[in-house]
Amino acid sequence: MILTFIEERKGALVDTSLEALTAGRRLARASGLPLAALLIGADLERHLPKLREFGAERAILVESDKLRAYSPAAYTKALVQAIKARSPKVVLASATALGKELLGRAAARLDLGLATGCTELSFQDGRMKITRAVWGGILFAEVELLSEPRLLTLAPHAFPAEPEPAPNNRLEVERLEVPLEEADLKLVVRELLEAVRKGVSLTEAEVVVAGGRGVGSEEGFKKLEELAALFGGAVGATRIAVNNGWRPAEEQIGQTGVRVAPKLYFACGISGAVQHMVGCKDAKIIVAINKDPQAPIFARADYGIVGDLHEVVPALIEEIKRLKGRG
Repeated sequence: MILTFIEERKGALVDTSLEALTAGRRLARASGLPLAALLIGADLERHLPKLREFGAERAILVESDKLRAYSPAAYTKALVQAIKARSPKVVLASATALGKELLGRAAARLDLGLATGCTELSFQDGRMKITRAVWGGILFAEVELLSEPRLLTLAPHAFPAEPEPAPNNRLEVERLEVPLEEADLKLVVRELLEAVRKGVSLTEAEVVVAGGRGVGSEEGFKKLEELAALFGGAVGATRIAVNNGWRPAEEQIGQTGVRVAPKLYFACGISGAVQHMVGCKDAKIIVAINKDPQAPIFARADYGIVGDLHEVVPALIEEIKRLKGRG
């Protein structure tokens, strides 16, 4: 069995959990194993149609009013019991904060190996090949887990969510009883406070202005913000810009960040590393601005401007303002 933990947040399934279910479905079909989805919480039956849509053959529900809010100890107890009861070969979860904590706790409890931030999975000659991002996404490592079941968290957006029902379109529902004690509920998450974002969402924007190492500082992104505002677009960043504290983590575009598909993508001071390009490869038009004529980004761009972005971007802003004034 391939067991996929499905995360619920504010009454809805988390999108990256559907990505994990898609990855689980591919593994299940490659290995000939059944695909099961594990949900922990309350009032879970409303999610069954979505699980069926993404190819789950079995839904294992751990339901209790006590599990309506996330409790690390209680959820870990439920996952551990599901693993012991059903003996899956692989356990998957999205590498969200909850998914990483939950599988980390389960791995420690069961003395099992855990691979985090996985970007590729496959079965070859009966062995499982696992590729994961390391060093903040700079490198990729091929690893093998010797313990079983293999516990894996999947990098968000590394496996695009693709609905595809099981061949027989059947979904077997199983309820697993997990006795909870007071000690299991000492720590409970009562509320999630999300950051307030101004303007259009990065993943929904038709124009994205992204900056990399070449922007040079947090202050340097102000001109990129101005350019994006003229188009009604959003600002994105590379891993380096985020790691340097110039932009928030939710704006990171790439293999270990979000994936975008705007009509127009400005890549400002971005070298064009593979890890970043994975996140913007679906852009309709890519405009690269870089002072290094040999930068790899130019090979992927539809239009390229060789020059200092601190001169080019302000010039673009003034020209766009001029054209808008004429209109």
